[in-house]
Amino acid sequence: MSDTFYGSDFAALEAFDPDIAGVLTAELGRIRGGLQLIASENLSSPEVLTALGSTLSNKYAEGYPGRRYYGGCAEVDVAENLAIERCKALFGADHANVQPHSGASANQAVYGAFLKPGETILAMSLPHGGHLTHGTKVSFSGKWFDAVHYGVDKDTEDVDYDEVERLAKEHRPKVILAGGSAIPRQIDFARFRAIADEVGAVFWVDAAHFIGLVAGKAIPSPVPHADVVSFTTHKVLRGPRSGAIVCREEHRAAIDKAVFPMMQGGPQMHTIAAKAVNFKECATPEYAAYTEQVVTNARALAAALGEKGIRPTTGGTDTHLSLHDLQGVGVTGVDAEARSDAAGITLNKNAIPFDPQKPNIASGIRVGTPCVTTQGMGEEQMQRIGELIARAVVDGDADPEHAVSREVRAGVTELVEAFPAYPRPA
Repeated sequence: MSDTFYGSDFAALEAFDPDIAGVLTAELGRIRGGLQLIASENLSSPEVLTALGSTLSNKYAEGYPGRRYYGGCAEVDVAENLAIERCKALFGADHANVQPHSGASANQAVYGAFLKPGETILAMSLPHGGHLTHGTKVSFSGKWFDAVHYGVDKDTEDVDYDEVERLAKEHRPKVILAGGSAIPRQIDFARFRAIADEVGAVFWVDAAHFIGLVAGKAIPSPVPHADVVSFTTHKVLRGPRSGAIVCREEHRAAIDKAVFPMMQGGPQMHTIAAKAVNFKECATPEYAAYTEQVVTNARALAAALGEKGIRPTTGGTDTHLSLHDLQGVGVTGVDAEARSDAAGITLNKNAIPFDPQKPNIASGIRVGTPCVTTQGMGEEQMQRIGELIARAVVDGDADPEHAVSREVRAGVTELVEAFPAYPRPA
């Protein structure tokens, strides 16, 4: 099997369609050649990629195991049942639905299960760390539902739980949503549960970013507290690019009906099989050790950047990501992203709480440690990565031929050669 493509015959693809084969080869080269610090990305195992590239992609299987609308589903039923049971066991959940195509699809199903158009949801605002699907005006969630947003405390930069409680009592939302895409600290699920109970709301956690840490028991689980938890299966979880939902038994029927037939048609059975593989991987001691190292690395990287004047919001992190304020070094997020990219470091610009810049400019960057931890890097390497990022951001340029870009890229190359992504077969 070629080391450039898992799960199929790459040589045959290369002969038939060299254009797409070239894209696959180039993307693998990009991953191997740089530091991948996007907090929402990871490196799925060859076993997961093999399931994704399987003949299960051919099968139409609308419905659920034992209740399909098509014949010939005996084998895919086995795959889906394995994914469901492994997901339930991994998270200690009453019920799991593994059919959502993505995190956004999973979220759409939760809305469909618990809300009618025009009803109120209380969620974290996007500029303070929430997500597009949490009621922003450009999303279906903001167009179809009345979204009230809470934010972070100006001093701590962490979730303002007093504001959550005040807004919940004022607006009496049908659903209260915790979670987001740029929250460095652990969320107080018990506090959210108490607030939801006080106003009679459904408590929903969008755990897309941190569910992998929950799977490895590196941070507390929202499952015992929440009515429903939606998540993606990539990111820290390190599975295929997809989504899933776990919920209490009382919500099983509503969730299943909202996924199919309300929001989706035929499930992607190759992806569901890959989820089953991933959930099995996540139940191992090796994965638990991995998630502990992800958090350790994130803290080390946040501290290393802080030492260089790139301040971590909230003072650090409890999870896999940290959010950094660039105002102290006089660089915008968009420039920091471009300068890092020119030096072989992939990260993203990100708004910070109370950001004076527009979102497409931003005053911050978000960095995550899932990929580099998968590659075997530890705290010593995080210190070095922090130095490289700071050098690129503060002194670098968006031109890959700039002297600082070349200097930083040389340091990046040294790291990734010592800790390669998808090591070539011996």
